[in-house]
Amino acid sequence: MELGWGPEEEAFRSELVAFLDREAPSEAVGRDFSAATDEEGIPEWARLWQAKLFDNGWLVPGYPAHLGGRNATPAQSLIYAEELASRGLPRSLHFPGYAIVAPSLLEFGNKRQKEMAPAALRGDTIWCVGMSEPDAGSDLASLSTRAERDGDRFVVNGQKVWTSYAMWAEKCFCYVRTNPDAPKHKGISVLIIDMDSNGIEVRPLRHITGKAEFAEVFFTDVEVPAGNLVGDLNDGWRITMGSLAHERGGLWVQSVAGLEHAIESLIAEARDLGISSDTSVRRLLAREYAEVSSLRSLGYKGFSTFARTSASPEHSFLKLASSEMTKHLAEVGMRLEGGLGTTIDTTHLGRPGRWAATLLASFAATIAGGTSEIQRNIIAERILGLPRE
Repeated sequence: MELGWGPEEEAFRSELVAFLDREAPSEAVGRDFSAATDEEGIPEWARLWQAKLFDNGWLVPGYPAHLGGRNATPAQSLIYAEELASRGLPRSLHFPGYAIVAPSLLEFGNKRQKEMAPAALRGDTIWCVGMSEPDAGSDLASLSTRAERDGDRFVVNGQKVWTSYAMWAEKCFCYVRTNPDAPKHKGISVLIIDMDSNGIEVRPLRHITGKAEFAEVFFTDVEVPAGNLVGDLNDGWRITMGSLAHERGGLWVQSVAGLEHAIESLIAEARDLGISSDTSVRRLLAREYAEVSSLRSLGYKGFSTFARTSASPEHSFLKLASSEMTKHLAEVGMRLEGGLGTTIDTTHLGRPGRWAATLLASFAATIAGGTSEIQRNIIAERILGLPRE
């Protein structure tokens, strides 16, 4: 038996490869997007690249042309994701807009709100997503930012934190509590809030790698038109689950590709250090290689399930395993380098603090999109059927 794609899929790949070879921005080639940078906001080249992908039907291939796609099949969409991941090319440096907000607007929004989706996809409108709060991170249902109805408007008060792109966003897709007397999973609504509204204060947060790509956001008597309500009043939890599903659905391809690149770098580093013939090192790298390969196989299985049912229990495990594996491989790299693995040295093998910086950045991956602890609970309760304590 020969496993492979059919002629239609290969023709799709050939067209994609030709486009990427011709149009991929030089600024993205070989770039480490997890590294600290002094570059503020979303750089111009990234905005132009996102718009070019949209205009040529390559932003979300499964969407119709007016939404930046070409009605691609699920298999073709997988090929697309793998090709970009193998090249280390981002679709966008503005993840919330195209991956969370636009799909949610298309699924839950009214006619006017659906018309906002193309600009979110193309990157013409920059969005942030107001979910996490100081006392409601992984337990999103405990959010306390409140929106009180006052005639034809809502008045919003509260605080969000870890809000990516809030410093540059024009709009916020904000989860608020509209019925404080309801059970915590009830009484949540979603509002579209203009970030230049009176009463909004944004304070950037710089994390351990030196980057400042998210912020805390304070709302003080912020007035929001009632027409900016997305979906039904007090039905925001359903939208929340939809948004997180959109976020997690295609992450595994990029995550696994990143792990494969890390394995390749570890092998190259072992050669550079002159330890590639060491039996213990070879055994260590072989074990890591096998584990990453198993994640790719699981990803294909999950993709097959998702394509049939729009749900996949494998995605929760892949999110957990890939984020934890990223941290683990960084620790392996530091072990291979010995004492130098903990230093930031611009002369060391031409890779200044590569693994130390990766380790610091990796902790964010165990939190974003659902913490590792939450993923373990989901796996235990919803997949394995284990009882709660």
